[in-house]
Amino acid sequence: MIELGGEKQAAPAGDLIKETSEASFMQDVVDASQEVPVIVDFWAPWCGPCKQLGPALESAVTAARGAVKMVKVNVDENQMVAQQLRIQSIPTVYAFWKGQPIDGFQGALPASQLKEFIDRVVQAAGGETGEDGGLDEAVEAAEAMLAEGAAADAAQTFAAILGEDEHNAGAYGGLVRAHVALGDLDQAEAILNGAPAEISKSHELEAAAAQIALARQAQEVGPEADLRAKVEADPNDHQARYDLAQALYAKGQTEAAVDELLELFRRDREWNDGAAKQQLFTIFDALKPNDPIVLNGRRKLSSMIFA
Repeated sequence: MIELGGEKQAAPAGDLIKETSEASFMQDVVDASQEVPVIVDFWAPWCGPCKQLGPALESAVTAARGAVKMVKVNVDENQMVAQQLRIQSIPTVYAFWKGQPIDGFQGALPASQLKEFIDRVVQAAGGETGEDGGLDEAVEAAEAMLAEGAAADAAQTFAAILGEDEHNAGAYGGLVRAHVALGDLDQAEAILNGAPAEISKSHELEAAAAQIALARQAQEVGPEADLRAKVEADPNDHQARYDLAQALYAKGQTEAAVDELLELFRRDREWNDGAAKQQLFTIFDALKPNDPIVLNGRRKLSSMIFA
């Protein structure tokens, strides 16, 4: 959560999720909430937590299948609305029903809590929730299969879920990652490119895209032992250290890969047009936002950037 002081996120097309302005806030939020609850996301383009929350919230709203709508308010461009609603930090999210805020929260939340929030809002407005509970359990089961190495079984389960709900971002991202695990990167990319526009910017699909990119990079590096020997012989062989990080990630040693990239950034942050920082961001995107590796890695990177 970031206190307010002083590239624009693209909103998905259609009426379910939209950007608003001071001129259209009354129509998009107050009037629209007479018929269906409206989730309002107050954000700014410079806010890191907003970039984590926004896509996840959009995915949760999409999964609700019209039970709620979402409106995004850029507080930099709509300061009067932010002041009227006493927005003091971002991200802040309010739910409106019948023209009044009925629930809300501050800061980024995990996907499970976002779903709980939307369920509360829908129930408060007299709607029904829980229709996709079985699918949520199926996604969790497929994720467990994938974690245990049963990628083919996971892929079949994810595909079956998508047969029930083609907009299930968790199942779509899982299906892509299952094909990555199977080594079929071309099929993984084809599935990713065929995702419905409504979920194409979700965290689940962006994470899957990052995993494809990392897997393709890993195909081009040499054996880990050879690369480690090069780094030990010359700690300033930046290309060898960069390749070593890729090899470590390919073997599932994500934390070790992040450590090597952080060391490369410490030694020469400008090497190869800032390749170490960009690779770190790609790895962070491939993981869940609250993964300890992501949280620790971002903290260490920030400490070096602002030292």
